[in-house]
Amino acid sequence: MTAEPILPDGSAYRPDTLPPTGLLDVLSVSAMVVDAEGRIVFWTPQAEELFGYTAQEALGRYAARLLIRPEHLQSVVRLFAEVLETGRSWAGAFPIRHKDGSSRLMEFRNMRLQDDLGDVYALGIAADHNLLQRVETDLALCERLINQSPIGLALLDPELHYLLVNPALERIDGIPAEEHVGRRLREARLLPDIDTVESALRQVLTTGTPLLDQYHVGRPPTDPDHEHAWSLSFYRLEDPGGRVLGAAASVVDVTERHRAAAEADRARRRLALIAEASTRVGTTLEVDRTAHELAEIAVPQLADVVAVDILDSALALRRSRRPDNGPELFRALALKAAHPTVALRAADAPGDVTAYDGDRLVTLCVHTGRPVLVQHVGEQDIPRIARDAEAGALLAQAGVHSYLAVPLIAHGEVLGALDLKRTRNPLPFDEDDVILAGELAGRAAVAIDNARWFQSVRNTALTLQRSLLPDHAPHHTGLELASRYQPAQATSEVGGDWYDVIPLTDDKTALVVGDVMGNGIDAAATMGRLRTATCAYADLDLDPGAVLRHLDKITCDLEHYIVTCLYAVYDPRTRQCRVANAGHMPPALAGPGHDARLLDLPPGAPLGVGGIAFETTTVELAPADLLVLYTDGLVETRQHPIDDRLAVLLTFLDQPDRPLEEICDLLLHGLRHPDDHDDVALLIARTA
Repeated sequence: MTAEPILPDGSAYRPDTLPPTGLLDVLSVSAMVVDAEGRIVFWTPQAEELFGYTAQEALGRYAARLLIRPEHLQSVVRLFAEVLETGRSWAGAFPIRHKDGSSRLMEFRNMRLQDDLGDVYALGIAADHNLLQRVETDLALCERLINQSPIGLALLDPELHYLLVNPALERIDGIPAEEHVGRRLREARLLPDIDTVESALRQVLTTGTPLLDQYHVGRPPTDPDHEHAWSLSFYRLEDPGGRVLGAAASVVDVTERHRAAAEADRARRRLALIAEASTRVGTTLEVDRTAHELAEIAVPQLADVVAVDILDSALALRRSRRPDNGPELFRALALKAAHPTVALRAADAPGDVTAYDGDRLVTLCVHTGRPVLVQHVGEQDIPRIARDAEAGALLAQAGVHSYLAVPLIAHGEVLGALDLKRTRNPLPFDEDDVILAGELAGRAAVAIDNARWFQSVRNTALTLQRSLLPDHAPHHTGLELASRYQPAQATSEVGGDWYDVIPLTDDKTALVVGDVMGNGIDAAATMGRLRTATCAYADLDLDPGAVLRHLDKITCDLEHYIVTCLYAVYDPRTRQCRVANAGHMPPALAGPGHDARLLDLPPGAPLGVGGIAFETTTVELAPADLLVLYTDGLVETRQHPIDDRLAVLLTFLDQPDRPLEEICDLLLHGLRHPDDHDDVALLIARTA
């Protein structure tokens, strides 16, 4: 019993194990056998196709006479005799005569055969010379293209084992060609999404439709620290008979193009972020709000955790001393994270004031006025970033791997620092990030600088204005009083609104509300002068219209100022209120037993116009009546007609028996909006 042949992979060979290849069919290799006399004794179908003679026409005839032209006959007979005598094979190209009479160049391999009787024969194997030459040329071309191509090429069998790779692919994945052969595709570990690649290859093997320019990104074993990109294309390989031989894969390294595109995309995103910052940062003249806007725009585009800290000395407008190596006192303004993280617990909460030693990186940043970059944060860096050991442990737990601090500089003064950390973003901060962070910090620093100076001036004016307002007792004879002053919430400066309660002779009380048109310290100072003058004229027990005429003269001497004012005197004995109006909003009257209404008074002209008479109107007040005096900031808006707003005001007075303080709060909260651009003075009197 004979053993079965063994295939190279160790398996036993069966006739149906390997299908036939079609290469020999393409070459149409023919065979014939000639006896010692030169007669043809064996003739294959391929010989019939090659030479044109059927087996019946060729068998038994002398081969030389049938196939060789007379001029070549002697050379052929000599070669034939030499093969039979010496047993040495002969190979070469020789012209033969086709049945159709044409001459065709054939490639021959001739060798001697001997049977068991000792008889000798000549075996001739022939193929068309031009066809063989074309195949050789194609093979040589393919070999040169594969070996010299800068594109990585691989041939794989139907089970996706490597059959061949070229030198370019060796350089791409770092595995020698001989180590590829026999390996599966996924064993090369070149691509991170190998499942997708294998699925695509199997689709190509099944359908025969090529997949071209499949984009893949990963980190090859030869360069694990950097991202590379490849363009992959897959083709199915078939023999002339249509049998699937496997697949060819081409791998084009497009890393430079990928990096250029990524850099262009980063540049576009940086420009977009800067453009967005120009509209979102510094929308108000509030230091805290500006810091929050900066933190919000930096997350997550620039960092995973962002903190904005300002030097306490800068916030207090104290002249900064020369930088040294000592500690600095920081006030935390904003803190923002792109995702929940314990790193937030390591940072100072907004509003906290913390001293950072001179060896801390944020302190170094404000001392030098230059960015501090730690691309790869190590254990030795954490203590210089965190405020203390506990915070350092939290930063390490959060996975902080890259750090950047950028100074907030405006008009040459360092105000604080923008503190940036990366945890989930795997990329370290680079020089482009430093430039981008510096641009954002610069824009925000100017806004913060404007805001801190504005707040300082505003606080000064507000302090002045509040100091000029009366500190009156809540009860006067026959009256219960409540008042409010609320500065504008969205304007750049405080205004000149005021109210006053002036006790007069015979238990009478003067009630005053006025509005100096304008803003700032000048308006507040003008208001103070007019309030003083009003008190002086009130002591003369003049008629309300006469008081306004005197105030008009004073106001005319004040350049560029127009003032509206309402002056009323209440006499509890007669329950009469005499009122004069200088261009001011009409007071509201409400009380039990009647609907709230606006007093119908001659409007008069504002103070400062000059030469205008002011009329006095007498109004009868009942017990528990409310008289509401206010400035236009309570009711005027940019979106609603003033008549509609005055109607709304009256609806808030539908329960006049409420406590006066409650009514004040109700009016301010119900009628005011955070974006209102004017301040408000409000004075409410209830008769006994």
